[in-house]
Amino acid sequence: MTEVTLKEVARAAGCSVATVSRVLGGTRPVGPEIALRVKEAAERLGYRPNQVARALRSRSTGTIGLVLPQITNPFFPSLVREVEHALHAEGRALLLADCDDDPATEAARITALLDRQVDALLVIPVDETHSRDAVTAAAARVPLVLLDRGCGTGTADLVATDNASGMALVLEHLAAVGRRRVCYVGADGRDTAAVERLAAYRAGAGALDPEAPGRVELGDFSWEWGRAAADRILPFRPDAVVCANDLIAIGVLQRLRQLGVDAPGEIGVTGFDDVPMVGLVDPALTTVRQPVRELAAEAAQLLVGRLNGQRDAPRRSVRLAPELVVRASSAPPRAASARQAASTRPPEEDQ
Repeated sequence: MTEVTLKEVARAAGCSVATVSRVLGGTRPVGPEIALRVKEAAERLGYRPNQVARALRSRSTGTIGLVLPQITNPFFPSLVREVEHALHAEGRALLLADCDDDPATEAARITALLDRQVDALLVIPVDETHSRDAVTAAAARVPLVLLDRGCGTGTADLVATDNASGMALVLEHLAAVGRRRVCYVGADGRDTAAVERLAAYRAGAGALDPEAPGRVELGDFSWEWGRAAADRILPFRPDAVVCANDLIAIGVLQRLRQLGVDAPGEIGVTGFDDVPMVGLVDPALTTVRQPVRELAAEAAQLLVGRLNGQRDAPRRSVRLAPELVVRASSAPPRAASARQAASTRPPEEDQ
């Protein structure tokens, strides 16, 4: 099939090519009757705009690049989905690049997207320090928003969850259900999410148990590490394990069950993120839900604002509040449950 041209649409609509261009491009207001006639003609003929030609004229490709650490982490597909929806609503397409948790690969992916003439970038940086040079250089060329993780103050706009608030919610909940001997299983601190969650645990865990801030095991954000960490934490004799993300928590739960440990009867487990699979594990996982849709909407709005002329405005840092989703994995410990049941049992009648 041959491509329908603006000239053919103009002929069918009974107006000039310039008018058709204004209607379909939205560049100048046109009377409603003429606009309707043009749109009906374009739809009837199957007209599709030539995006390449439009990009050459406007010097805008209508595309946004997104660089993320690792697509296999189930939190990121959920976030990417919401980002794509938010940008599509703004008439922009998304180009995705995975850097496999490697700063050098991340820098190469950023360069490749810039070479493809993306209008702007969203970056979820691998490493707070080692990602900074590539991010800073890119931010000097196009609007750039850091998403979920930072790269140092003033590097670029940032939209992320308040990790400290989320960890405080976890610790308050554990204290409320009678769990005090807590420990932490997290990642080794290469990115701001790992750093902030660990710092918040250490800052708040002392209120439950003076030794709790020192009961820490660090690896990465994988379920394999969670399984390995379960063996390492048992000598602490904890009654709760606070995990830096849901994958770690799932690994911990799997290994505890394999070792014959009653979870949550003996040890409660919590996660962070609320990825789709957490409701499927047994016991269902208590976790911190990140506001994924709001993160994506805020990042898209900030990026589009920069593209629409707010390039020189001061850098912004936006932190959104998470919420705690309580499920079975953090129920009161078995002894506490028995005590609670005894305290609520009605007194026996005299025989």
